[in-house]
Amino acid sequence: MPLPPVSIVIVSWNGRGLLERFLPSVLATDYPNFEVVVADNASTDGTIEWLAEAHPAVRVVQHPENWLFAQGNNAAVARTAAPYVCLLNNDVEAPADWLAPLVAVLETSGDVAAVQPKLLLHTDRTSFEYAGASGGFLDAVGYPFARGRLFSTLEKDEGQYDDARDVCWATGACLLIRRSAFEDAGGLDERFEMHMEEIDLCWRLWRAGWRIRVEPKSTVYHLGGASLPQGNPRKTYLNFRNSLLMLYKNTPASEWPRIFRTRKLLDTLAQARGLVAGGPAEAFAIRRAYRDARLLFEHYAEERPANVEPSSMPQYGRSIALDYFLRGRRHFSDLPNDRFNS
Repeated sequence: MPLPPVSIVIVSWNGRGLLERFLPSVLATDYPNFEVVVADNASTDGTIEWLAEAHPAVRVVQHPENWLFAQGNNAAVARTAAPYVCLLNNDVEAPADWLAPLVAVLETSGDVAAVQPKLLLHTDRTSFEYAGASGGFLDAVGYPFARGRLFSTLEKDEGQYDDARDVCWATGACLLIRRSAFEDAGGLDERFEMHMEEIDLCWRLWRAGWRIRVEPKSTVYHLGGASLPQGNPRKTYLNFRNSLLMLYKNTPASEWPRIFRTRKLLDTLAQARGLVAGGPAEAFAIRRAYRDARLLFEHYAEERPANVEPSSMPQYGRSIALDYFLRGRRHFSDLPNDRFNS
């Protein structure tokens, strides 16, 4: 039986150097039925010309301006037709055998909407990578973390998270998703621009009855920080703003006041910590994130769940911040298993 076609979509803005470095590994993928689509966000570094000369088989979708990650991917996915689409960052090195195990998950599990591989650091292949490690989770107030990465602590990969399992969210650095699920969910939320949009999408997919998985039989190597490095105030702003938007969108209206009170308290502590560790710019970024999130809340009033919806999404039922900073739990395996609701 022939394997289904896959469209690999890579959004890039002035990323010619990254494409020169990482695209050849993607093109060498050992899978018989795939295309690579580079969605170029109006680059001015010669990306288009280089692709035409060096890799003419790559299909290029040219956007008229920098549409960032969310809109850039949505527009490019709309120009493809394969039943499975892989959103892939332009700074990911992919071993030849990375794609087939991910496709196998979607082929054998009809209720799985999306799946990610295990992500390791490109610069240290013994360590998990920040963006997704071995599958992502959310705590009780919407803070994201992953198997192999809590806050800035990256674990060494010693096979401890090599079991395939359901996760709360799969990373947008390398996300294989069913076209039908992506389209039915409305794609990535373009108001997010970049950061957290894939977590929001996964949460909405869980609410719609889908499951999200990690398949560690597939491994890729992510450079990370190519768009915005850790510690950049713009990154801090987007992470906090979009996390609040995601939490507001997907939290039942009846539960929101209680959850938001706790979240605001923890973010106030994070702002104070940011002022000490990162200076006024980081603290101000969190303050602006709150201001702008509140301005955007009104756009999501109609799509919020009114009441608690039954879901098997494996959310963590306590605060990851308190566990990490107060209780000293630095590894995913240190967290109490009985506090995951699935």
